[in-house]
Amino acid sequence: MSKYVIVGGNKLSGEVRVGGAKNSVLPIMAATVLNGKLNVLHDIPELSDVIVMTKILRSIGCSVKREGSSLVVDSSEMNGCEIPEDLVREMRSSIIFLGAVLARYGKVIISYPGGCEIGPRPIDLHLRSLREMGANITEKHGFLFCEAKELRGAEIQLDFPSVGATENIMLAAVFAKGTTIIRNAAREPEIIDLANFINSMGGKISGAGSATVSIEGVTELEEVEHQIIPDRIVAGTYLAAAAITRGSIMLNNVIPEHLQSILYKLKECGCHVVCKNNTIRLDAPDKLIAIDSIKTLPYPGYPTDMQSQMMALMTVSDGISVFIETIFENRFKHSEELMRMGANIKVDGRVAIVKGVNKLTGATVNAKDLRGGAALILAALAAEGKTVVEKGHHIERGYDYLDEVLRSVGADIQRI
Repeated sequence: MSKYVIVGGNKLSGEVRVGGAKNSVLPIMAATVLNGKLNVLHDIPELSDVIVMTKILRSIGCSVKREGSSLVVDSSEMNGCEIPEDLVREMRSSIIFLGAVLARYGKVIISYPGGCEIGPRPIDLHLRSLREMGANITEKHGFLFCEAKELRGAEIQLDFPSVGATENIMLAAVFAKGTTIIRNAAREPEIIDLANFINSMGGKISGAGSATVSIEGVTELEEVEHQIIPDRIVAGTYLAAAAITRGSIMLNNVIPEHLQSILYKLKECGCHVVCKNNTIRLDAPDKLIAIDSIKTLPYPGYPTDMQSQMMALMTVSDGISVFIETIFENRFKHSEELMRMGANIKVDGRVAIVKGVNKLTGATVNAKDLRGGAALILAALAAEGKTVVEKGHHIERGYDYLDEVLRSVGADIQRI
C-alpha cells in the first residue's frame, strides 16, 4: 500500500492542467460495449478505477489498449455477460455495466455490490427502472441475474436524481423499442458527456443535463472517437490546495461553468477567482474566512465530492463553519483524522461544526476513502511539520500522479 509523506508550510504557485473526469470515464468505458466496434477515448487519467474497468472489459472479451493518454476499446469480440465478482467488489461503480451489457447482450450476471466507507448506496432505483423497461431480474446468493429478450421504452420517475441510475437507464435504453423518458434525472456534467458519447456513435438522447432525459431506441451504432471532459472535482481539489497554503494557481483545461458552486464557496472564504475561457486563476488571502454553512446537494448544488476538501480549508479559517451532508450518511470519516492534526471539529450525524484553528500540526493519518484522503493531503500541505497519509490507494482511485502535480507547484510531498 502506498502512502504520502508531506512536509507542510510551502505556498503553492504555478500552472496545472486538469485531465479527464473519472466520473465520465467510467460510464463511458462501460458504454463502449454498446456498438460492438472500435471506440477511441482521449484524456483518460491513470487511475486504479480505470484499471479495474479495463479488467472488466477484457474479462467479457473486449480488447483494450492504452496509447499515451488515450484508450482504444474494441468491443467487436465481446463474448461474455458475467462480470467477475472480485472486480465488482473492488469498485462499486462497476454496477454501471448492468445497463450496458443488458442492452448489448440481452442478459448480464453481476454480483450485488457491497457497501463502502462513505455509506450505503442502494441500487434499488437501478433495478426498478430496468424492470419497468422489461428486464427480468432475480437476486440469488449475492448475485443479480438480469435478462431481457427485448427492452421496451418506458416513462421512469426517479425518487432521487441518482447519477448511477440515470446512467444505467440511458445505457439500457439505447436499443430499447420506442422512447424512454427519465424524469427527475441527474443533471451532472458527466451525464451530458455520456449522452454526447452515445450520440456520437449514433444514439438518440436529448435533454441530458436537465431534469428530463429522453432516449429514442436505435438498432445500430457506429465507431466513435471522443474527448472526455475535464474533472471538476480534481480541479476543485487543486484550487483548494492553493487556497489552504495561501498560494496562487492557474488551472488549464477546465470548464468553469461546471465548478460554479465550488468557486462561489472559494470566493466566500476570501479567495480571488478569475475565469477566462478554459482557465481558472485563484489567489488566496493571507487568512481564510470561515464560510457560514455548506450543504451538499445534487448538481448544480455543492458537490458531496468536494465536502471533505472544503472542510480541510475551514479547519484553518477565521471563524465557525457548519457542514450539512445530505447525500451520503457516513461521509465525515476524515474529520477524525483531521482532529489528529489539531482541527476543532464536532460531528453530530449528518452535521459537522468546524471551528478554525491557528495551525494544524503534522501527524500520521489514514485515508479512509477517496475524497477524505484528498482532504488529508490538503491539511498536510498547511500543517506544521511532517504528515504521513497512509492507505494512499484510496486517493489513487481518483487522482493520477497527485504527488507529481503538487510538487510541480511547490509542495514538499513524496509518494512511497
